[in-house]
Amino acid sequence: MAPVPEATGHIPLPPAVAGTGGAVLAVLLIGPAGAGKTTVARHWASTRPVPTAHVSLDDVREWVCSGFADPQAGWNEHSEAQYRLARRTCGFAARNYLANGISCILDDAVFPDRPVVGLGGWKRHVGPTLLPVVLLPGLEIVLERNAERSGNRRLSDEEVARIHGRMAGWYGSGLPIIDNSQLDVEGTARALDEALARALPAPGGW
Repeated sequence: MAPVPEATGHIPLPPAVAGTGGAVLAVLLIGPAGAGKTTVARHWASTRPVPTAHVSLDDVREWVCSGFADPQAGWNEHSEAQYRLARRTCGFAARNYLANGISCILDDAVFPDRPVVGLGGWKRHVGPTLLPVVLLPGLEIVLERNAERSGNRRLSDEEVARIHGRMAGWYGSGLPIIDNSQLDVEGTARALDEALARALPAPGGW
């Protein structure tokens, strides 16, 4: 019997992640303007094998027509009050969906260094099982995507750069971070599902 040659250059790979499957989840997709949060969240929700809802904070904020306090015009007590109201409304919707066995993904530009627009408020309104994931492509990518926007969703380049820089504070936070600079929507949604699968507690670990 011939001797078996020694394996060389073998690098053990991490175990494959099957994805979230049919788990009922509450997800918060965090990222700067232009990261693709809303597009990716909608795609992820629409392609899951189980009922999943998508709730966008920006959409809910814009339910206020007359008297809308646009944060781009300056962050003040009115824009902050409307933001808090929209977040509570999103949290109420998410809890309702979850209580009826429907997963929910929300998206918002949550800052790591700003308690008002922070993760704590979302966890209070949605619940402690909320799974946050950060979407953070390179600055040049978010600038390109922002340039394609119109209306009050489009920000100045300076504002986009400032927000993107503050989002870098999520590095080292322990939250899953996806750099989707080189990923299309489908690839990013797949990376999101894999990140969520890794973040899920072991069976019986809730």
